[in-house]
Amino acid sequence: MNETTDDLSIPERRRLAEAVRSACLQASLEAYERAAMSGLCHEGAWECAVDAVRALDLEAIIARAGAE
Repeated sequence: MNETTDDLSIPERRRLAEAVRSACLQASLEAYERAAMSGLCHEGAWECAVDAVRALDLEAIIARAGAE
Protein backbone atom coordinates (compact mmCIF):
# COMPACT_ATOMS: atom_id res chain seq x y z
CA MET A 1 0.00 0.00 0.00
CA ASN A 2 1.67 3.21 -1.17
CA GLU A 3 -1.05 5.57 -0.05
CA THR A 4 -0.15 8.33 2.40
CA THR A 5 -2.55 9.97 4.78
CA ASP A 6 -2.40 13.06 2.53
CA ASP A 7 -4.32 11.01 -0.04
CA LEU A 8 -7.14 10.29 2.42
CA SER A 9 -10.28 12.31 2.98
CA ILE A 10 -11.06 13.63 6.45
CA PRO A 11 -13.59 10.83 7.13
CA GLU A 12 -11.06 8.23 5.96
CA ARG A 13 -8.35 9.71 8.19
CA ARG A 14 -10.74 9.65 11.14
CA ARG A 15 -11.70 6.03 10.45
CA LEU A 16 -8.01 5.07 10.28
CA ALA A 17 -7.19 6.94 13.49
CA GLU A 18 -10.12 5.33 15.29
CA ALA A 19 -9.05 1.88 14.05
CA VAL A 20 -5.52 2.42 15.36
CA ARG A 21 -6.79 3.73 18.71
CA SER A 22 -9.16 0.79 19.06
CA ALA A 23 -6.44 -1.74 18.22
CA CYS A 24 -4.05 -0.14 20.72
CA LEU A 25 -6.63 -0.16 23.50
CA GLN A 26 -7.69 -3.73 22.81
CA ALA A 27 -4.10 -5.02 22.64
CA SER A 28 -3.01 -3.23 25.79
CA LEU A 29 -6.05 -4.20 27.86
CA GLU A 30 -5.84 -7.85 26.83
CA ALA A 31 -2.09 -8.00 27.47
CA TYR A 32 -2.43 -6.30 30.86
CA GLU A 33 -5.20 -8.68 31.91
CA ARG A 34 -3.27 -11.78 30.79
CA ALA A 35 -0.13 -10.58 32.58
CA ALA A 36 -1.98 -9.74 35.79
CA MET A 37 -3.76 -13.10 35.78
CA SER A 38 -0.35 -14.75 35.34
CA GLY A 39 0.76 -13.13 38.59
CA LEU A 40 2.78 -10.17 37.34
CA CYS A 41 2.74 -7.03 39.46
CA HIS A 42 1.21 -3.82 38.13
CA GLU A 43 4.51 -2.60 36.67
CA GLY A 44 5.17 -5.91 34.91
CA ALA A 45 1.64 -6.07 33.55
CA TRP A 46 1.96 -2.48 32.34
CA GLU A 47 5.20 -3.35 30.50
CA CYS A 48 3.39 -6.23 28.81
CA ALA A 49 0.58 -3.88 27.77
CA VAL A 50 3.04 -1.39 26.26
CA ASP A 51 4.90 -4.19 24.47
CA ALA A 52 1.62 -5.40 23.00
CA VAL A 53 1.01 -1.98 21.46
CA ARG A 54 4.56 -1.89 20.10
CA ALA A 55 4.02 -5.31 18.49
CA LEU A 56 0.82 -4.37 16.67
CA ASP A 57 0.76 -5.12 12.95
CA LEU A 58 0.01 -1.63 11.62
CA GLU A 59 -0.32 -2.85 8.04
CA ALA A 60 -3.10 -5.22 9.11
CA ILE A 61 -4.88 -2.42 10.97
CA ILE A 62 -4.65 -0.16 7.93
CA ALA A 63 -5.93 -2.94 5.65
CA ARG A 64 -8.90 -3.63 7.96
CA ALA A 65 -9.70 0.08 8.23
CA GLY A 66 -9.69 0.36 4.45
CA ALA A 67 -12.02 -2.60 4.10
CA GLU A 68 -14.69 -1.11 6.39
